[in-house]
Amino acid sequence: MRRKYHCFRGLGLILAAFAAGVFFYLLTRSPAFSGGSGYEFSGSASSSAGIVRTEDPVLYKLFTPVAGESVRYEGDVSAAVREAFGARLLFTEEAGGVVNYYLYSSRLGGGVVLGGYFVNLHIAVSAAQTTVGTPLIFGGA
Repeated sequence: MRRKYHCFRGLGLILAAFAAGVFFYLLTRSPAFSGGSGYEFSGSASSSAGIVRTEDPVLYKLFTPVAGESVRYEGDVSAAVREAFGARLLFTEEAGGVVNYYLYSSRLGGGVVLGGYFVNLHIAVSAAQTTVGTPLIFGGA
């Protein structure tokens, strides 16, 4: 009887460890941004190669390796996004009525070196919408 107890206890520990591993894997594969519309993923480091648009980013990212992701929001939500990620502004640029903010957040992994800075959060704000991407917005804002 005692041997059976130890066997079930050991099996329970193995199952608990497996469940914890699955849980943490799912956390690492979850989309970086919530809400918004027009979720896009980039499958390579090139800014225009392999852009995929999806309405179900959770399932797509769970089964597909991605190099970057972005999403669009109505209006200017740049301050809320910056606060949500605890991001530090590195530099800005403006072109064609779009203000681009290049930031670093310790809450996001990865990044690219751009203009001598390590950037992992890119926010582009136009008159009508905000596009947010990590590490950069691939495919244009």
